[in-house]
Amino acid sequence: MSDTITIRLSEKERSKLESTSKKTSLTVSQLVREAVRRYLAVERFRELRAETISYAERAGFFTDEDILEK
Repeated sequence: MSDTITIRLSEKERSKLESTSKKTSLTVSQLVREAVRRYLAVERFRELRAETISYAERAGFFTDEDILEK
């Protein structure tokens, strides 16, 4: 089941969205859903990263590069 949400966009934003829709053969709704999914995923990543920073520091990791190198 899906719900309907109304958002307000400037004319410029709406125009860019419609143009992108035509270029990608995706509906405006599909583009907006994907943008929201990506935004929420990035926010969740940031939350998890913030929660784990103190654990990582205690383990001797101080940067993202330190973690990726291990």
